[in-house]
Amino acid sequence: MARIAGITLPDEKRVEVGLTYIFGIGRSKSSRILAEAKIDANKKVKDLTEDEVNRIRQIIEKREKIEGDLRKDVALNIKRLIEIGCYRGQRHKRKLPVRGQRTKTNARTRKGPRGHTIKKIKDRSA
Repeated sequence: MARIAGITLPDEKRVEVGLTYIFGIGRSKSSRILAEAKIDANKKVKDLTEDEVNRIRQIIEKREKIEGDLRKDVALNIKRLIEIGCYRGQRHKRKLPVRGQRTKTNARTRKGPRGHTIKKIKDRSA
């Protein structure tokens, strides 16, 4: 059971995929980290030795911004956009899509469920 940056990596996954469970590390960063640590990307997480886990941990700590620090930076960047009042900041403030997507239809993920203004009238024939 490998634990890196406070995240327990799944034992049955390949190391390359297991590292992507850490916020801020995707497949390309994962493969770069493993190449630098000289570890086979196809190896399972459960097969890693303690030395290999430590090498991965050291590379991540010295080079990458991950988990809490990265989340804080993203939140601060969004807050800055809102404060300066730019278009992207306004979109974040109104909880609308930020990157130019259409909102007449779709955008339900960002906007939330539809707010129906007309209540359904029950059948009054009874």
